Amino acid sequence: MSSGKGKPSMEEKRSLRRAARFYAVQALFQMEASERGIAETLAEFETHRIGAQTPDESWAEADVNFFRRLVEGAVNRQAAVDQLTDRALVAKWPINRIDPTLRALFRAAGAELVTIQTPPKVVISEFVGLAGDFFPDSREQKFVNAVLDHMAHEARAAEF
Repeated sequence: MSSGKGKPSMEEKRSLRRAARFYAVQALFQMEASERGIAETLAEFETHRIGAQTPDESWAEADVNFFRRLVEGAVNRQAAVDQLTDRALVAKWPINRIDPTLRALFRAAGAELVTIQTPPKVVISEFVGLAGDFFPDSREQKFVNAVLDHMAHEARAAEF
């Protein structure tokens, strides 16, 4: 996986972070759907999903520390992230009325915006791409782009 010197290349780091974001959305969705706690969910993903190999499938490697930071940030700052998301949504569609996968995506992206110093445009781009992975035949990417742009401008106004 690395470029031969023991350290991953920039592209490998990007790929590991992209996978961590994907897993974070899945973990947050699963926590809400199953009402499982964070410790159990993190352990399950780290043991049975991230980088796992079975005879039937292979799961991508991911930056596990980044995955943990996203999930923990989303859980620990959920009220603030949900309020940030609500302000970005149309008044008729508060966060509790949107698709649970989108809700998990907004929580992971919001956590990255408020707890990690990733440039906001990178956060938006990465999560809009993930929206396409989760909803390949729909208009969710435009919706996600608009909501995240609003969230980023509010959370990190000085960077625009």
